[in-house]
Amino acid sequence: MQKFSASLWPEDPTPEDLLDCSECGLNQHGSRMVWGEGNPQAPIIILLDNPGARENRDNQPYVCGTRQTLQQATNEVGLTVDDLYVTYILKRKPTRAYDKEKTRDICMSHLKQQLHSKQTRLIVCLGNVAVQSFFQNPEAEVKSLRGKIHEVNGYPTTVAYHPLAVRRRPNLWPLFLEDWKLVADRYFKQ
Repeated sequence: MQKFSASLWPEDPTPEDLLDCSECGLNQHGSRMVWGEGNPQAPIIILLDNPGARENRDNQPYVCGTRQTLQQATNEVGLTVDDLYVTYILKRKPTRAYDKEKTRDICMSHLKQQLHSKQTRLIVCLGNVAVQSFFQNPEAEVKSLRGKIHEVNGYPTTVAYHPLAVRRRPNLWPLFLEDWKLVADRYFKQ
């Protein structure tokens, strides 16, 4: 078996009309907009709270810990970059305090527009922030929702812990892998 190595997935360009979006105010944080990465036509959409680092301080391409953990798990269950598309509730990485509820509400309209244009067969929400935003329920949490397929906003949806939580708490790795096996089983059976 070939040794796994994480890679920087291709970035999906932000639509021209949204490049200078300032509606939520995150444009003032100095971070750039990241619309998504992976295969834009992929049937599985991974939803995270916000983009992570794609470049280091010297502006060189960089694979952050979130991507390493995510790619390792998806690789172990037989999924490839062709099967997956990663996108975010917030399209910019916050760098300081902001009005979380207002910002997420504004940014959800971009996500809804994005999902409407996809041929999505399954959405995977990673972490409580993505789960609460997508499920539109501030009480929703991964711990009680994982391990099942839910119908949310008209999409089959499942949840798993955030890859950074898995990196910080290695005891979550078996659960994370179990959730990705659920995704792969559903995908390969369709």
